[in-house]
Amino acid sequence: MSKSSRQSTQARQQQNRKARLRAEEEARQQEAARERKQQTLIGLIVTIVVVALIALGGFLYWNSHKPVKVENAYETVQKVKVKPSVANDKGGILISKAGVDKSVEQAPTVEIYMDFMCPGCGALHRGLDSTLTAMVKAGQINLIIYPMSFMDRLTTDEYSSRAGSAAVYIAQNDPDHFLPFMASLYDKDFQPDEENYKPVSDKQIRQQAIKAGISPEMADRSLKGEYRAWLSALDKYTPTRKELWNTSGHNKGQMSTPTVRINGTFWDLGQLSTSGLDYKAGLLKAIGLDPEQVGQDDVLPSIGPKGSPLAL
Repeated sequence: MSKSSRQSTQARQQQNRKARLRAEEEARQQEAARERKQQTLIGLIVTIVVVALIALGGFLYWNSHKPVKVENAYETVQKVKVKPSVANDKGGILISKAGVDKSVEQAPTVEIYMDFMCPGCGALHRGLDSTLTAMVKAGQINLIIYPMSFMDRLTTDEYSSRAGSAAVYIAQNDPDHFLPFMASLYDKDFQPDEENYKPVSDKQIRQQAIKAGISPEMADRSLKGEYRAWLSALDKYTPTRKELWNTSGHNKGQMSTPTVRINGTFWDLGQLSTSGLDYKAGLLKAIGLDPEQVGQDDVLPSIGPKGSPLAL
C-alpha cells in the first residue's frame, strides 16, 4: 500500500473514531438528561408526599389536641372521686399564716402554677422559696400553689404526677411541711433534668420528704398516688383558662409553667430580664415590699389584697 493510501486510511479511521466518540458523548448526555428528568420527577413526587404527610400529621395532631372547652374540662375536675379537700375548685392549695385553705384578709395573694419537673419552676422556686415561706409565716402574703403534672411525658416513670401527688398529700395531711417538701423537691441537686432524664424512685422522693421534716410513715403514705387522677384532670383544665395565658414572648396566647398571678392579675415574668431583676427583687417590687421588711409581722405589702402588681 502506498504512502498516500495509508494516510487516507488513517484519516478515515481517525474520523470514524471521533464520530464514535461524539456519538457516545451525545448518548451519555441524553442518558444524563433522562436521569435528571427522572430525579426531578421523583423529587417532585417525594415533595408532594412529604407535604401531604406533614399536612396529615398536623391534622392528626390538631385532631388529637382539639381545644378543650373550659367548662367541660372544669366539670371533669369536679367529677374526680378523690381530690384534696384543702384545694379550691380550680386546683389551688392556699397556704397562709392562718393555716391551709385560710387567708389573711389584708394580705395580697400570690398564685404559682408549677410542675415538679419544670426547670423554669425549679429556678423560680429556688430563687423565691425562702422569701415566700418567710412572708407566709409573717402573714404578709397568701400563697396559692397550683400543682400540675403534664411533664410526665418527658419522663419514663411518670415522675411529675408521683411527686405532685405526694406533695398534695402532704398539703392535705401535714400542711406545715408542704412548703419545705416543695423546696426539697426543687433542690438543685435533686430535681430531675428534663433533657437528660434519669428515673427517680419512690424511695428517693421519700428521702426528700424525710429531709423536709416529714415522718417516715407520712412519707410512705404520700407515695400511694392518691391524687394522680385529680392532677391529670387539672392538666387538661388549667391550660384552658385564658387568664393564665402568656401576654408576650414566643408562648403568647398559651399557658406555660411557671405562671404567676398577683391578686388575680397575670404577672409577666419576662419583665424581670428586661428590668435586670431576679425573682426575689422582682416579686418584692411588684407587691410593694422592701427586702428588709420580709418576715416582719407588722408590715404588709403596699398593694394590699386587691392592688395590681406594681410596674418593674
